[in-house]
Amino acid sequence: MKKFRKVLDGLTTSSPGGTIGSPSCGSAAGTPTSAPTPKEIDIQETLVSENFQLCKTVRHGFPYQPTSLAYDPVQKILAIGCRTGGIRILGGPGVDSYCQHESGAAVLQLQFLINEGALVTACADDTLHLWNLRQRRPAVLHSLKFNRERITFCHLPFQSKWLYVGTERGNTHIVNIESFVLSGYVIMWNKAIELSTKTHPGPVVHLSDSPKDEGKLLIGFESGTIVQWDLRGKKADFRIYYDEAIHSVGWHHEGKQFMCSHSDGSLSMWNLRNTTKPFQVTYPHGKIQKDGRKESCKPILKVEYKTTRNSEPFVIFSGGLSYDKAGRRPTLTIMHGKAITVLEMDYPIVEFMALCETPYNNEVQEPYAVVVLLEKDLIVVDLTQSNFPVFENPYPMDIHESPVTCTAYFADCPPDIIPILYSIGAKHKKTGYSQKEWPVAGGTWTLGSHTYPEIIVTGHADGSIKFWDASAITLQMLYKLKTSKAFEKPKPAEGRAAELVEEDPFAVQMVSWCPQSRIFCVVGISAHIILYRFSKYDANTQIVSLEVRLQCEAEDVISPSDNENNPCFSESGSHSPQTHQQHPASPGSGTPEGNKDSIPCIKVKDRMVRVPPGYQAELVIQLLSVDGEPPQQITSLDINSAYGLLAFGNCNGLAVVDYLQKTILLCMSTLDLYGAADPYQRLTRSPRRNRQSTSEVCMRGLSNFYSDSKKRIRTSYQSLTELSDNQQSIDMERSKSPTSVHYPTSLHNDPRILPEPVASLRASHCSPVFYLLDNVKGPGRKLSLPTDLKTDLDHVNGHCTSPTSQPKPRVPMGPEGPRLTRRGPGRPPFRKAQSAACMEISLPVSHTEVGYASRRAMLQQFHGVTMYSHDEHHTTAPFCWSDRESRENSFSRSRSSSVSSIDRDTKEAITTLQFGESYGRKGDALPTPCLWVGTSLGVVLLIPMSIPTDHEERMEETVTIGPSGTVLMLKGSVLHFSFLDCLGALIQSPHEVWRDPNASEDPDRVRKRKLVHFSASSSQDNCGEGHLAVVCSEKQAKVLLMPSQSCLFVHNITESSFVLQADVVSVSNSVCLACFCANGHVMTLSLPSLRPLMDVNYLPLTDMRIARTFCFTNGGQALYLSSPTEIQRITYSQEMCDNLQEMLGELFTPIETPEAQNRGFLKGFFGGNSHNFDREELFGEAAAGKGSRSLAQHIPGQAGMEGMKVAASGVVGDLARARIALDERGQRLGELEDRTALMMTSAETFSKHAHELMLKCKDKKWYQF
Repeated sequence: MKKFRKVLDGLTTSSPGGTIGSPSCGSAAGTPTSAPTPKEIDIQETLVSENFQLCKTVRHGFPYQPTSLAYDPVQKILAIGCRTGGIRILGGPGVDSYCQHESGAAVLQLQFLINEGALVTACADDTLHLWNLRQRRPAVLHSLKFNRERITFCHLPFQSKWLYVGTERGNTHIVNIESFVLSGYVIMWNKAIELSTKTHPGPVVHLSDSPKDEGKLLIGFESGTIVQWDLRGKKADFRIYYDEAIHSVGWHHEGKQFMCSHSDGSLSMWNLRNTTKPFQVTYPHGKIQKDGRKESCKPILKVEYKTTRNSEPFVIFSGGLSYDKAGRRPTLTIMHGKAITVLEMDYPIVEFMALCETPYNNEVQEPYAVVVLLEKDLIVVDLTQSNFPVFENPYPMDIHESPVTCTAYFADCPPDIIPILYSIGAKHKKTGYSQKEWPVAGGTWTLGSHTYPEIIVTGHADGSIKFWDASAITLQMLYKLKTSKAFEKPKPAEGRAAELVEEDPFAVQMVSWCPQSRIFCVVGISAHIILYRFSKYDANTQIVSLEVRLQCEAEDVISPSDNENNPCFSESGSHSPQTHQQHPASPGSGTPEGNKDSIPCIKVKDRMVRVPPGYQAELVIQLLSVDGEPPQQITSLDINSAYGLLAFGNCNGLAVVDYLQKTILLCMSTLDLYGAADPYQRLTRSPRRNRQSTSEVCMRGLSNFYSDSKKRIRTSYQSLTELSDNQQSIDMERSKSPTSVHYPTSLHNDPRILPEPVASLRASHCSPVFYLLDNVKGPGRKLSLPTDLKTDLDHVNGHCTSPTSQPKPRVPMGPEGPRLTRRGPGRPPFRKAQSAACMEISLPVSHTEVGYASRRAMLQQFHGVTMYSHDEHHTTAPFCWSDRESRENSFSRSRSSSVSSIDRDTKEAITTLQFGESYGRKGDALPTPCLWVGTSLGVVLLIPMSIPTDHEERMEETVTIGPSGTVLMLKGSVLHFSFLDCLGALIQSPHEVWRDPNASEDPDRVRKRKLVHFSASSSQDNCGEGHLAVVCSEKQAKVLLMPSQSCLFVHNITESSFVLQADVVSVSNSVCLACFCANGHVMTLSLPSLRPLMDVNYLPLTDMRIARTFCFTNGGQALYLSSPTEIQRITYSQEMCDNLQEMLGELFTPIETPEAQNRGFLKGFFGGNSHNFDREELFGEAAAGKGSRSLAQHIPGQAGMEGMKVAASGVVGDLARARIALDERGQRLGELEDRTALMMTSAETFSKHAHELMLKCKDKKWYQF
């Protein structure tokens, strides 16, 4: 507990406004600045470092790059191995566990110790691992590393502790599962085959014990050789040499015959009575050609031969199709008697396994389902029905149905939102599933006490949005929304346009959701925004379309300096923006090319459409191209249901839309938002030499979002979700950020930054036009906004008319010759380039460096925007930032002659937006609706708004917006805004209470909007007026006191890296600032003192996917896309880490092993006595000796017995502890037996030596001693 009292009345030497960029602000965390506060701030902080701990909670989705499959028929749990070394263990609802091999080697094979709560994995690094599943988080008990041989196949018989391991050299080794050491019993390949054989049989591809006799081991070699090895006699019973390579073998349960699958697409049946040739060879998919020969078929990779009591046996196999039919999908074939059913799969088959009623291989199998593991899906086929339907998968295996492009995480949602979304989504579920319950139902899981409503939203490349119920560490699909339904189907392009057309024009870039008002906003990759409202009823509606030209163009414009002091805007009245479906062509675009500029990339449906219940599109906003320039990607978005406003920005500027009146309120470039308070000198860029073809305008939306190399493999996993082209470059350069420049110390004292009266904003703020003096001789031309957007800007401040309503005479060239200025009416001239407020940025062109050299380079691909200049679109060489970035608080523009200053235009993107009740100016007495704007240059702008409070006035009168000129400075791009009251509590944004827009109500009754406001003053009567603003950038965090704008606390988050994601979240009934950096560190800072609470090096930025999808939420939780198919949830709350064991499911439940069927006297007598086979006598150390230490090395696991003791709890824990006690007792008895044997050996040795001594001394006389 710590109290922070900031009484700064003694610092009288400071300026009244404070110096936000002063050195005192850049000091250590918790150091107050020299700005006086109007009143004492007394906030009691409760968070300490002990409240934080970082750990993974649960992983959702389909296992990425699966390689192997295993099933425990008694426990009814399923295990899937992955190429990345991960293992997913699945059971009933809530039973979902993920574990990872430390080596990261691919999992080749999985073997359950059936009903023993253990799992054996064989990895590509030739290591065997034994996993303990009797704890909620599985751990490795033992490992065995093979040094000289490669593992190819493993087999563990039911109720056996001896594991057969086949190797690439053709040898078969035997491992004791309990001690995890090699037995001295080895089946060498040269002993298995005949001595006369001159060729090596190849690697071992199959191992299985005979159902008739466990003492017989069937060994299959890749070359086609099959050997049945007598384990007792240590000899081969028979050898089969077949011409075709073998892929798998399946036994009949009686052990008298088996079936093999081969590389030529054939199945061969063998009888043990006559092994000279197969008694049946079939080509299931091979037809007889006209010449009498069989057509060639693909290999049958696996076959299973399962018998039933009441019908013909099942023969199930994958592959075997003929080669003549190209483009056929992968198939699974089920042969049941004479019936052959071919099931086509959407993805290649990795592995399949039949689920049977009994775990014994010598009983009738009775298969009831087939688990099929595909490359990107998991399905289970019901074998009990003739049409073989599939079971409905309860796991969220379709997250990657279309590649995930963005994520959002909402904790502690309104409790009614999940049921209503589920009820709407349930109406659109697929049908035709099996009526039986999902067969993989093992384990136990109970709903913990620490649960609350959580929703995850995922956006996808095909434009779809999925809402997931993430409560209680589970994940269930609630509702799916297709944004593409708001648009007409794109027509197929031809010629060059076909080459440039985007495969995913509707890809979702970001989302914004207000759960309270249920308003949902989607930003698409084609520079479009869709606003949705939720309704429980279907409706006929027409989607309103607004088209916006948000262009930052500074070319061929003449500055009207003659009218500098006399604004040329008429004040005849305010002009409301107009809602329009299509803009007329802009001035100067009378050519056919200019007309095509008005056509958006995708066309909104302009007719009445029938929309189902759920989210219904109400408004679509599209950015248009101007003069051949494609619209830049939208980089920031915020929506406020209480205000009825939507704001968005990109690297060109900012736009604010009134979605209630369907009008554009503000459309300004970033430069015009500053007015006279612009702290930078900006230079125009050189004119474009080549205009872009119109076909490229609409087609290049995703070109910055996908890399070219990944477009060529769009069908693979990395279609949209893997964006990094050069991993090494990321690792080396990810810590460099071009926005980590420092800002002048005297900026805040600059008189130009002080707020201007509204009247002075008429000229300097209302017009988004840049006035520049042309730098070439000759008559210049004026560049202005399109005429259709002029009226949209007339309403700014409520009394500004169109900036193009008055003629603007040209100004002749001055005696000094051509010069570059950016001066509008009422705007003071720039300072000279040598001023201390100029910025040193060097942009040398590099043709060799690739990868993400900085956050800005990363954001170009992250948002699909370019923050340097338009000319980058026409060059292939990327810009890189100089290593001479200034680390001081002053900077100057580089004057290098190697790079012309006219080509070094630094475009300033809008990186974050936030609506809220705040103080737009220092002198404000009451909070008003404001829009906080953060830019990529670390500048914070405040835009106050005047919104009518009455419902009727709100729907009729225009909302007035006037930039105040307020400028705050931070290092790096601004990432996040949040507001606290003077007690340290988080101030929520005001919102509208949801009401169904299509509900049938009394027509005479006026439907009024019900608003909920969270004012800072209402919650702090004892603190007076004002609130705290938390601003976080990629380098720095600041806490400001409003309305004085005094900087109370500042903390430099990182110097060597940059912040990717930041958010103010609630943890343990308090709030903190959570940050995720590019170097992998997850940090939390206290509020308001910005004291570091946690700093964990968790996850390095190895992929753009992580940066794009990482997000924090309340309750100390976060998530990111760990692979293209999986969502990883983590927690940084100590409380949740402590309760995690309670929230996870139990993988192992005590179940009695089913008894074997009574075979009867005659079957037991004539069928062999397999139960009397004692493997311990053959493979134990006493009979076979110890295995070679140089062949395999035993590595003890970290879990061991102690891990089992800690994890055990409840009834399962009592059983586990009893088992552990028995194991320990057995271990002690074994040690006692070893010591007894050692003592007996010592006694025998002593007796032997004494006898030898007696014989030696027997004939000697006494005097000879």
